[in-house]
Amino acid sequence: MELNEVLRFADEKVFSTTGKHLDDLQEAILKEVLQGRKYATRVAQDRDCSEGYVRVAASELWKILSDVFGEEVSKVNVRAILERAKFYTNFSPTIGSENVTVNNNLNVCQERARSPTEAQNPQQTPTQLHIDLGDSPEIFTFFDRTSELSTLENWITQDRTRLIALLGISGIGKTTLSLALIDRIKTQFDYVIYRSLRFSPTLDATLTNLLQIFSQQSEISQNIETKIAQILDYLRKNRCLIVLDDVQMLLGSGQLAGQYKTGYEDYQLFFKLIAEVCHQSCLILNSWEKPREIARLSKYHHPVRCLVLGSLGEAAKEILNSQKLSDEETWSTLIDIYQGNPLWLEFTATLIRELFGGRVSEFLHCEMPILDEGLQSQLSQPFGRLTPAELAVMVHLANQPEPLAVSQIFNKIQFSPSEIVNAVRSLGNRFLLDAVEREKITLFSLNPVLKQYVKTQYLSNRSN
Repeated sequence: MELNEVLRFADEKVFSTTGKHLDDLQEAILKEVLQGRKYATRVAQDRDCSEGYVRVAASELWKILSDVFGEEVSKVNVRAILERAKFYTNFSPTIGSENVTVNNNLNVCQERARSPTEAQNPQQTPTQLHIDLGDSPEIFTFFDRTSELSTLENWITQDRTRLIALLGISGIGKTTLSLALIDRIKTQFDYVIYRSLRFSPTLDATLTNLLQIFSQQSEISQNIETKIAQILDYLRKNRCLIVLDDVQMLLGSGQLAGQYKTGYEDYQLFFKLIAEVCHQSCLILNSWEKPREIARLSKYHHPVRCLVLGSLGEAAKEILNSQKLSDEETWSTLIDIYQGNPLWLEFTATLIRELFGGRVSEFLHCEMPILDEGLQSQLSQPFGRLTPAELAVMVHLANQPEPLAVSQIFNKIQFSPSEIVNAVRSLGNRFLLDAVEREKITLFSLNPVLKQYVKTQYLSNRSN
């Protein structure tokens, strides 16, 4: 058969059994192999990715084709198997004594194909639940996030989402919510794992840590490609829920949001594989900065979702009540000023209790907002990562009484329109801007806490 005919046949068979066509990378790998070429180097150069990433993708491709055609497929025999299956499909008499199994009813990714209401296969019910929460913080109080919990549970248990990004500004409650979710749905999994990336471990270190949980073997391969393949195999064979917290610590400072630090780029490839490779598990990424690949993957039909946490709303009154503050009729005003952010409110409530006798009304008579020292320290972390253009945009917006369109910032600061546009988008991915639509125009501003922080840390220093 001609090359294009073989490729088309392979794609048709994969689609008929999985409901998904070969993607561009898989097709490129298959094309090179069918022509007898060493695919890894050529495809990696064409795709601007590592050879290791291409080999992992190729390994997954051979497994898919093996499941589709009912026999072991590799780069050595793939053309022969495809041509033989093609003739078998057409009932060619030249098939001779070959026995080729082509099962058109096979579904490679059964977990994705199952109806949400269909009962799970009893054989997939875990016989033993393995929980390893590592150094997760102990949660003593969980403030109402019923809607968010239900959304996450549906994505994981009904939609079989493989990759979820739980996003929001620092202190908004991502860690608490993910641990509450674990407690709520843990019995539906074989493995439940929580790990913080606060100390910026390399991907190799993270994979080794996970393999030590999954595998009973004392020795683990030193090859990172092998480790990735093994992790994907465990995620395929077991129902796993893995939470990786503090993902922002893998991302760089002084550059636009979502870019990985030097030496950490392999995480981007790993997360992409988690989203694209067929398995029955879910990886949750907690971050106060959106990784770039998450933004891209969630736009398409990949089983990827993003949930951005906002204000606690009225539920935040529980925080003020726990601090035994008075003047309950003023609590909603305090919550609005501090954006319903649990950590911001805890800092502020402690300040009110210690210096204002717990009287919220007296505190609100001061010029708002007042930023506790702990709150200022918390905000210094995301601000310390900003590019000069981002910081200039923040300072300019802090001086404005009304929200501005991006075009209204042009020529107001010493950066080009392109730099300003990219800075505004990046600030949005850091959750440092408020956006509102007015007459089909998007306007941007800072919330009162961020505006006060900028004035205190940057504008006051300029005036001195």
